[in-house]
Amino acid sequence: MNDSRLRQSRRLLARVAAALTVGVMFGPALPVCAQQSVGRGWPMAEGAAWVGAGVPFYNIDAATAKGGATPEGITPLERDIFTSDDFYVDRELWRDPRYFRCNSTLGLDSQWGDYSSAPTYVTDDARKGAWGHCDVDYSREHIVSPYRFATARAHYEALLAESRAKGGPTQYSRARMPPDWDGRYTNNVSVVFALARAGKAPIVPQELREPPQWIIGYHNQVPTILSLLTPEYQQRLVQQLYHQAHDRAAQWSAMLCRPEGFMRWWSGPGGPGSLDVTVTPSRVQFLGGSGNAIRNVHVGRSFDLSGATPRLGADVPRWLGETVGFWDGDALVTWTANIQGWFTHSSWEYSNKLQTIEIFTPRSDAQGKLIGLEHEAVFYDEDGLAQPVRNVRFLSRQGDFNDVPPNTLTHCNQTLFVVNGRATPLVPGAKIEYRVEDLYGRPWAAVWEEYFETGMQRPKSEDLFDFERK
Repeated sequence: MNDSRLRQSRRLLARVAAALTVGVMFGPALPVCAQQSVGRGWPMAEGAAWVGAGVPFYNIDAATAKGGATPEGITPLERDIFTSDDFYVDRELWRDPRYFRCNSTLGLDSQWGDYSSAPTYVTDDARKGAWGHCDVDYSREHIVSPYRFATARAHYEALLAESRAKGGPTQYSRARMPPDWDGRYTNNVSVVFALARAGKAPIVPQELREPPQWIIGYHNQVPTILSLLTPEYQQRLVQQLYHQAHDRAAQWSAMLCRPEGFMRWWSGPGGPGSLDVTVTPSRVQFLGGSGNAIRNVHVGRSFDLSGATPRLGADVPRWLGETVGFWDGDALVTWTANIQGWFTHSSWEYSNKLQTIEIFTPRSDAQGKLIGLEHEAVFYDEDGLAQPVRNVRFLSRQGDFNDVPPNTLTHCNQTLFVVNGRATPLVPGAKIEYRVEDLYGRPWAAVWEEYFETGMQRPKSEDLFDFERK
């Protein structure tokens, strides 16, 4: 890179860092909507703005110390995720951000250069792991659901009753069509990428802003995320982070052509970087995201409640679940269940009991033009989550179907295979010993436990104790 280009890149990074520091990348958290409701549209907790220098985020070099050094003013722990030989016995230390060197989950994932758009901090020795910012976090109170419901069913039924009390749900037909949302949408992460590629500071315009997107791990200290989980799922997340940061043994779904799973819909550019929305009176379809994800909302249908979880078809979990919904005026309210438990890298594992309540509300500009959909989601998982959690984001409208490139059907051609516990690139014709994995038996964990956990003191489920909330 010549000196001019280098200076230009540094100026861009400085502008991005400034945006991160004052919180204008996404701006202060916005109310979901002004409507008073029993179970949707409640504003974020007061002060729910992201303020601070930021944790590792895409191509931003946000480390505060590298090469095994410790940031000024921080006293390191005697052992942490980069130096420990057994993360299981460190459970008491998981409460301390210093155990993770104050990195977010995404920051730990990116240490070995596995993201082409992020810096590489470690090349040969995990003990050289970089530190994030110990004074940056997105607090737990802004993540947990503000609603009083313990189950998705109770939440959905309350919203349905609320709509009926107003004369709803709103009925649409071919003669009276539902809101015209047809077209291409994207998430703000993809907007940031596009602006950066164009050489512009990725500051999202005011009308497109949203609260911090915490699910993929951009903004949170790891103990904050752990405090949201049950003891078993705390352990599963730390297991994932340890083998990524300590052993460089990533088991990301896409790299091995495994299904991406339901929660990928909220994770980074893949969730959804490009989303086509088609609305009919009986069904709303969301097409896009990572791995050709298709979600259909069956408007006006009801779940069969006789099985293990609410469902529409056979009593068999689906990778993206099954969804019913209804219209409340121009807002779409949905309930998703019958989801196959899985995991998304940089995020937590979830169980087959995961269910969501989601509300899609149109957002228009001053002239009344549709500019996107506000997407509020509340997650219920009695096995994985200590209590329900909520995420609010904005899906920015890119144009009508005839104004955007055609949707691209993707297909995964596997080039990485697990060899000695690590995903290894192989050329055509290479021969390896291949073992058929149990896709429903946590195949990522099976690999880690076989190759990297010999001699570790893995506790039994009954030995796990509750993790102190932050």
